[in-house]
Amino acid sequence: MARRRDDDYRFLPLVSAISAINQKVNLVGVVLETSIPRQSKGTDCFCTVKIIDESYSSPGLLVNCFEENMEKLPSVQTAGDIIIFSRVMIKYHRGDVNAVFNKKFSSFAIFEGKHGTQFQPYQASANFHPRDENNKFLDCLRKWLLNHNPDKSISLFGLNEYLPLEDIRVGDHLTLICKVLHICKVQENKWMAFVWDGTDAPRANMRAKKENEIEELPPLQLEPFPLPRDVLRKFPTIGTIVRVVIENDNQGFQLLNCDRWLKLINVTCEQHFGLWRCMLMPYSKLQYLSDTEKLVSESQRNYEKRLTLKRRREPFSGHLPLSSIMTETCYINMPFVTLLDVINHPQVTGKFKCAVRVISIRPFETEDFCSPQGIYRITLTLEDATARIHAFLFAEDSEYFFDGYPSDKTLKRTRNALLGVMIPSGRSNEEQQCAQRNPPWVEFCLKSYYTDKNDKWGTRKYRIFATKFVD
Repeated sequence: MARRRDDDYRFLPLVSAISAINQKVNLVGVVLETSIPRQSKGTDCFCTVKIIDESYSSPGLLVNCFEENMEKLPSVQTAGDIIIFSRVMIKYHRGDVNAVFNKKFSSFAIFEGKHGTQFQPYQASANFHPRDENNKFLDCLRKWLLNHNPDKSISLFGLNEYLPLEDIRVGDHLTLICKVLHICKVQENKWMAFVWDGTDAPRANMRAKKENEIEELPPLQLEPFPLPRDVLRKFPTIGTIVRVVIENDNQGFQLLNCDRWLKLINVTCEQHFGLWRCMLMPYSKLQYLSDTEKLVSESQRNYEKRLTLKRRREPFSGHLPLSSIMTETCYINMPFVTLLDVINHPQVTGKFKCAVRVISIRPFETEDFCSPQGIYRITLTLEDATARIHAFLFAEDSEYFFDGYPSDKTLKRTRNALLGVMIPSGRSNEEQQCAQRNPPWVEFCLKSYYTDKNDKWGTRKYRIFATKFVD
């Protein structure tokens, strides 16, 4: 018996579709999440799209999509958008039911979600044929989404199961909601995204197993080279910017959209050289979020409120105490700025006051603080929630900082206090070297300068001045 042509355009509710094993069906659903496009084991490119509808809102149906290149795969702008799949095959594999999109006979079209008013897709496969009958299904799904209680919508899209960056921790299978600021290729097989949510990530405690681990200057960033100034100057200067890394050039990481909020699902978070980084795994997923989403608008409002605070540039998160009284500066009324403010200052030269942590001092041995001529020459690595810099403590600025030339015992106590090195009495040298460090927050005055007038920005450096250590 010949199949009726109208059967090709009948949409099955998802709860019915999961029973149609080995059949080609047409589906329309709300996008819950997508995977990052990647190369399949064969010649195709591959991504997954999880969809739901009123009949099957949990756990949703996974659609595996295969195309000849990544640009032809579904590219969903926002979680909650609506997608139509035509002639996808329902399969049962290892206890799970999913749908398979075949580039030879399947088609798709993606439409705006609950706030959409148009029936034109913003992306469609070349073989998709629009029909007026589709509109009523789109309209029904939009009304279903609009009629949802906002709190239920948050639960529906899993937005209540996430960590803000101020609560980030070391671990696997974590979920973050953040804004993508920039994406770049940092090595042959490595891409990196720079993400932010306006909060300060917790600073790392450090354990020094050997003195040279304190003495060696730690890296200022995880990428091999600093980002160009025109990129850095677009970054917010309040809140931690976390690096998200993927070490596989077959992934479609470069297709992520900048300046968009998203939910990163099942990522691995770790500390590398005391800096936070997240790793996208083969099983990681993502959801693009609308700027009108409740959690997104709240994050933006909290950031804007922080901008209005008088002491907004000091450590803000509950994980970070305000700067201590371990140091005092001559510029009492100078406003605080972040280190990223310092880096992004429009002039090469400038004077600043910052609340920072000292995470490294070189040389480490206090007897080497001075040159053979008796001049102080010390390099400190400073960090706050936004950036790291190397800053020099030199000559008369050092004399003012240390109040002249104190005893070696006093210098050691000062060094250990700045680095947060705890020296329990009666412990062996090895135990002392392995003691965990938690550098305190201190105030410093900094000035930037250059050493070559023909390459001012290329030779820009930082120096500590007008700052005194208070015992």
